[in-house]
Amino acid sequence: QVQLVESGGGLVQPGGSLRLSCAASGSIFSIIVMGWYRQAPGKQRELVATITSSSTTNYADSVKGRFTISRDNTKNTVYLQMNSLKPEDTAVYYCNAVLSTMRSLNNYWGQGTQVTVSS
Repeated sequence: QVQLVESGGGLVQPGGSLRLSCAASGSIFSIIVMGWYRQAPGKQRELVATITSSSTTNYADSVKGRFTISRDNTKNTVYLQMNSLKPEDTAVYYCNAVLSTMRSLNNYWGQGTQVTVSS
């Protein structure tokens, strides 16, 4: 069984910073790509950033230059450093991983962590 456990969300003022973490655990053979998505109230879930096992990154235009995704392959952990936060960044942030176990390749999601940007 594979689990993704997120941490680091919270309330921050506009212009502030937060760092999210997501650790994958379980019977993992290989993690292909990890990433962060977010969903604001009344909106669809959207891509924030992804990073491959070779550290190739991809960002949504709305967060480029403000957010940085990184990964520690030894810990099966992905991070999202969020700077210059704006009220429109308020959402539930979900960790995602495409990974293989000994039996299959699947897509996994964390439980989500709330990020609120407000004065």
